[in-house]
Amino acid sequence: MRHVFLALLASTAIATQAFAQQAADGVAPEAATSGAFEALSPAVAASLQAKLAGQPVQADNWMIAAANPHAVEAGAAVLRAGGSAADAMVAVQAVLGLVEPQSSGLGGGAFLVWYDAASGKLTTLDGRETAPLAATPTLFQDENGEPLKFFDAVVGGRSVGTPGTPALMEEAHRRWGRAEWSSLFEAGTRLAKDGFTVSPRLAGLIERDADRLSRFSRTADYFFPDGVALQAGDLLINKDYAHTLGVLAKKGADGFYFGRIADEIVGAVTHAPGNPGVLSSMDMALYQVKEREPVCVSYRAFEVCGMGPPSSGALTVGQILGMVGQYDLAALGADNPESWRLIGDASRLAFADRGRYMADSDYVPMPTNGLLDAEYLTQRAALLSGDEALAEVAPGSPEFDHAQVNPLWADDESIELPSTSHISIVDQYGNALSMTTTVENAFGSRLMVHGFLLNNELTDFSFRSHRDGVPIANRLEPGKRPRSSMAPTIVMQEGKPVLVIGSPGGSRIIGYVASSIIAWADWGLNIQQAVALPHAVNRFGSYDLEEETGAAEMETALTGLGYEVKLRSLNSGLHAIEIGDHLLGAADPRREGIALGE
Repeated sequence: MRHVFLALLASTAIATQAFAQQAADGVAPEAATSGAFEALSPAVAASLQAKLAGQPVQADNWMIAAANPHAVEAGAAVLRAGGSAADAMVAVQAVLGLVEPQSSGLGGGAFLVWYDAASGKLTTLDGRETAPLAATPTLFQDENGEPLKFFDAVVGGRSVGTPGTPALMEEAHRRWGRAEWSSLFEAGTRLAKDGFTVSPRLAGLIERDADRLSRFSRTADYFFPDGVALQAGDLLINKDYAHTLGVLAKKGADGFYFGRIADEIVGAVTHAPGNPGVLSSMDMALYQVKEREPVCVSYRAFEVCGMGPPSSGALTVGQILGMVGQYDLAALGADNPESWRLIGDASRLAFADRGRYMADSDYVPMPTNGLLDAEYLTQRAALLSGDEALAEVAPGSPEFDHAQVNPLWADDESIELPSTSHISIVDQYGNALSMTTTVENAFGSRLMVHGFLLNNELTDFSFRSHRDGVPIANRLEPGKRPRSSMAPTIVMQEGKPVLVIGSPGGSRIIGYVASSIIAWADWGLNIQQAVALPHAVNRFGSYDLEEETGAAEMETALTGLGYEVKLRSLNSGLHAIEIGDHLLGAADPRREGIALGE
């Protein structure tokens, strides 16, 4: 069985193998990295070669895995100089916002899970964007009360929430940083001033989104200089972004949330041509990062911990694992359609609960504990005991956290399209960081201010506030944080972290993270093989199989079990670090990220 699956696994990266020698020679393999990093260091080249060979990068002192070699090298320099994982994250995020602006940046938000080696405690920071105080539940409805089309809502100021990333960066550094704050922006500032080479991935996304990016003058001038779209290999300079990083370095997050930058953000949102928003200076001034308790579920010998509400990530990953954990996936094997029937229907059941119950728990009652209660998960897992796809899936009845009658919620219908980025770091002090960061849809709202893009995070709310008179938990409300699928995760064993993992990918993030953990914990794959696992994801009944991989070979079997099957590109961006006798770093072969360590 194992040799069959490894052959299936190899098919994920088959198109990239011809480029392995280029990586060894210090030339960036475009198909493997989707990047143009023509002056690769030996360490970066070795990391790329390991990724293509399906082997993790090994280190003993520290490790970092993130979505772009420029960003990883910036973080590695901080760790090498004695900085903490929190310090390195600040440097990485500052660079990611420059070199992959479609995915994350200062105008977005993030969730961070932190293991503190000194105290042995796990905690989370919520840097999710907030809805403006002037927002109403009907913000994304037309004059007849019908939901707007997705991109009619996204493009422009209407979709912009109060950014949270700069405040999160500062809060993490305040709590756990060792390096001087201002030094953490040096790499990003240098790249912004001197320029970086546009990667094929970024160029392709610009071309694909040309119509929407060209609607606003600042955005168009940046991505279409002289009216021509940026091409792979072009040198891109961003002096405005360098100036913004300089303000952050000197004034901290206050330089972002107050003063000129804040005023220009508000002005861009409220005066966006054709689709203005309601963000105010008060929203910027009031923004706060929130510390929250992690959400954990037992799986095999592990505790899988992550970000709770307003993220649905840890709860939904936890429900999937809690259900399939009652079946012997190791004995069934990775290449057995029965394994994927269990995983797929467990995911469908979890997503049914997600759509009914999960939202910002500061605003709506949440059955957070009830959703992961062992007895409840046993009841839900019993629904998987047949031998065919479930004909119908409905939310369960978990016990609410407070002594009250369960409120009646209608099912959500919000759209969450993939973009986002993930950072995993372990430092020499034993601290571990898992952070997923986003502007939501690729290029966010398409509004650019001071060299960075603003998010479209408000479209993660349900466009409808009610269904048949019944309120929807994830409806838009002033100050509320939209539900997310981001699932930054730290897996614990005997009180210590053993795996740091997360991914971009919209609501498919949940499936990517859950299946990678299963591959690592049940099927004995090394962590690089686990993140390269061909994807099979089922959220709402239709089974998405990653095209041109071994996963596609399950189409006939899964159809025979009663599923509708679709073959499609499933472009995750998993980054993971296994912690054991050594640190083992892994980066998704589908994107340009790498792992580096010493």
